[in-house]
Amino acid sequence: MATISLDPRFNLQVSKNQQQHGGVVEEIEGLIRVYMDGHVERPSIVPIVPCTMSLERGVTANDVVIDKCTSLWARIYVPSCFGKLPFLVYFHGGGFCVGSAAWSCYNEFLSNLASKANCVIISVNYRLAPENRLPAAYEDGFNTLMWVKQQALNGSTEHRWWLRHCNLTSMFLAGDSAGANIAYNVATRLGSSGTSDFTIIRPLYLKGTILIQPFFGGEARTWSEKYTNQPANSALSLLVSDTYWHLSLPIGSNRDNPWCNPLASSMAKLRDFRLPNIMVCVSETDILKDRNLEFCTALTNAGKRVETVMYKGVGHAFQILHNSQLSQPRTQEMMSHIKAFINE
Repeated sequence: MATISLDPRFNLQVSKNQQQHGGVVEEIEGLIRVYMDGHVERPSIVPIVPCTMSLERGVTANDVVIDKCTSLWARIYVPSCFGKLPFLVYFHGGGFCVGSAAWSCYNEFLSNLASKANCVIISVNYRLAPENRLPAAYEDGFNTLMWVKQQALNGSTEHRWWLRHCNLTSMFLAGDSAGANIAYNVATRLGSSGTSDFTIIRPLYLKGTILIQPFFGGEARTWSEKYTNQPANSALSLLVSDTYWHLSLPIGSNRDNPWCNPLASSMAKLRDFRLPNIMVCVSETDILKDRNLEFCTALTNAGKRVETVMYKGVGHAFQILHNSQLSQPRTQEMMSHIKAFINE
């Protein structure tokens, strides 16, 4: 993966924009600046790459437009294969505010995952906050499923290159960090008691959900949020987490909004969700570790089937940032665990 670094020209542009758009009201250094008049900047800290770049051997990728009105698009990865393969709908991380399906780190990770886990992956480029606050990203996730359904029912010749390899009755929602939050909230929408959304996506069938370091929060702090010391190259600190939530939740909401804190709802409501098997990937040095583990315990107590996997010695987003000596072997472990989960 290319080294992540801030373009020095960005600081020169900032001073010009402060005159034009007013002062900066919110900032995560190197990732996002929000100005007084609502103008948003996202410096090119991670390279944007075409779908043909740095693909794993034998993997084909293409970009597809899902909804022109909302600029919703996706990147699809297909490994060389015979027969039908499990189908992953994947949502990238970035605190709902940054990130792209075209980021080089996701292009590398997902083409590798498609090859190693032998699955077709559609990586969704959903709308970002604060321009599009939640639930916009959840709507984009759900609309992606409806779009795939429509292509399958129509027998689309344009999309036959990837659809013919998909076992649509073996579909998984997956994502990391904020993307895992999206995967979970789309899954709960499909499985909400008293709705028909679980059947409305047929011929797609949701077989499982894969949540990698799911980005949740809450007004009350966990032990790991308060006391876990983060290295300088960490992807997530408590201050950064709070800023992401402030920018992405509906204005006036706090961190006990159920989209941020799924345990803020009653246990009875959690029991009512019809959820398929869930795999939760937790990083040992992540500030979200305790919150992720509490989430797994609550789901288990609500009668859901949960597989929890702990990755030792690594932090948040290690699988895409490669910011630890252990990142590479732990990433290979993660891919092996995902492969086993989708082939159960």
